[in-house]
Amino acid sequence: MTSTIAPPSIKLLLGESRAAWAYGRYLLRGLGHRQLPLGKGQPVLVLPGFGASDVSTRPLRRALSKLGYNVYGWAQGTNTGINSKRKNLLVTHLQAISARHGQPVALVGWSLGGVFARELARAFPDQVSQVFTLGSPINGDPEANNVSTIFNLFNPNRPPADREAFNQRIAAPPVPCTAIFTRQDGIVAWQCSQEEEGPLTENVEVQGTHVGLPWNPQVLAAIAERLARSPLPGDLP
Repeated sequence: MTSTIAPPSIKLLLGESRAAWAYGRYLLRGLGHRQLPLGKGQPVLVLPGFGASDVSTRPLRRALSKLGYNVYGWAQGTNTGINSKRKNLLVTHLQAISARHGQPVALVGWSLGGVFARELARAFPDQVSQVFTLGSPINGDPEANNVSTIFNLFNPNRPPADREAFNQRIAAPPVPCTAIFTRQDGIVAWQCSQEEEGPLTENVEVQGTHVGLPWNPQVLAAIAERLARSPLPGDLP
């Protein structure tokens, strides 16, 4: 998946308005966590997408908490991109959570948050149990999305997209990685939200919008089922 890929169509972009309806359904019904396997207190850190904050991931975090996980937001306000200060705070946050629970942390990153999650896992694989990316631009073409212009406004000193550097980050970090994507994504080209096939990678397709991924019941189910399979510290191989 290295050829040039077009951003999602206007039709798909306009279809993102369906996320509001999906959120209303979540408010009425929740995310259906009662039918899912329970956790045993494992730590989970959830990172929001570009232009979003922990408020946006609250539905997913609440549902995972109800399933028995110790869930954390990223606690850095609105995600407007990465810088050295934000990077250091994120690393400190990860290390503190891992130390508090005495085990690696599962990372869940929505959109740009998934890019951050993969890079954290690449740098600190011993402190990350697995990574879940939700509609994240991790493959294909770094410009195959509908937010690059806005992102560049918030990051005026960002150099033009470095395709060579981007291609070097395509390889998954050395931990289990699950890429969750939707073909109805109006923000990031769905082809760019998949991991390359490998022994530690998996791609899971869901239905719905990009914006609605943090309150999508199918997303919760995919994450909960895989978290439950992950061995706990001290478990026999």
